[in-house]
Amino acid sequence: MKHVMLYCRAGFEKECAGEIQDKASQLAVYGFPRLKHNTGYVLFECYQAEDADKLIKQIDFQALIFARQMFAVVAEFVDLPKDDRISPIVSQLSAIESLPRCGDIRIETPDTNEAKALLKFCRKFTVPLRQALRGKGFLLAKDNAKKPVFHVCFIAPGHCYMGYSDSQNNSPFFMGIPRLKFPADAPSRSTLKLEEAFHVFIPKEEWDTRLASGMWAVDLGACPGGWTYQLVKRSMFVHAVDNGMMADSLMETGQVKHHMQDGFKFEPPRKNVTWLVCDMIEKPSRVAQLMGEWLISGWAKEAIFNLKLPMKGRYDEVLEDIENLKLFLKEHQVKFRLQAKHLYHDREEITVHVQTLSNITPY
Repeated sequence: MKHVMLYCRAGFEKECAGEIQDKASQLAVYGFPRLKHNTGYVLFECYQAEDADKLIKQIDFQALIFARQMFAVVAEFVDLPKDDRISPIVSQLSAIESLPRCGDIRIETPDTNEAKALLKFCRKFTVPLRQALRGKGFLLAKDNAKKPVFHVCFIAPGHCYMGYSDSQNNSPFFMGIPRLKFPADAPSRSTLKLEEAFHVFIPKEEWDTRLASGMWAVDLGACPGGWTYQLVKRSMFVHAVDNGMMADSLMETGQVKHHMQDGFKFEPPRKNVTWLVCDMIEKPSRVAQLMGEWLISGWAKEAIFNLKLPMKGRYDEVLEDIENLKLFLKEHQVKFRLQAKHLYHDREEITVHVQTLSNITPY
């Protein structure tokens, strides 16, 4: 097993490749990425056998920004016959001694228009392949969320990569993408960015305490209210800060106070804010600095914000802005937990989550 496959947004293969190269080097695993523009995936080839298994277990998946999923590749099929695709797969897998028994199977494609045309086939192929792999003992008889996940990724008809991911260190979502439905009454589609961020950054079992009704939140750059909608939907009260107009439907709830001010100058009237959210179109370094100032001042306990990316040097910009924010918080002795992801609903931006901590060891 010398290859790791990583899914990413089409057009961001270079950033995904740079990131896996850096993370592998930090673990003294050496190799090189193989990528093609707009394919929606990267293959990292290790120089040493079995290093792929090391990477998928020791690289913290939550620390990867541009990767939606990662798995160790155990086999590649370039031209599976149409009349019998299962027999070659079972035969090949039987020769791989190091393949762990898996508790689930996902038959996927990269997130491109060309590859997604295969999704209908993938859905039909899942049941017979699952049955065949269970019959040969490659899959457990029943789904088990604690065991590795078996992945089959079709990049073209008859051409697929197969492998496994660590169920405790992967994305729980099919293709690495949470499936969300746009609410018909939301003011803008940007609302899905914040909803996805909640799914990715906040464990579902903690929603009742960390996304609780009655909390106060601040939305900087709120107009017309896509992100405010998500907070109101969870019965929070919101200070919506923007010189533009908010959607009437949000104002009619009685949960929103609209402040027609510059988001960089606004200060909450009371220091009882739990959530700070921000989707302003500004230089990423300036937004990151503003978020840091709120957190060191104790004006909010958690923040979710977007950093808009430049056309060139996107990976370097991300690393610099996040590192500067971390240093700023540490200098002011703020304990924190920080996560960043290029979410499915993001485009030329990444979403960052920072939670300030009290007696919890930060990472």
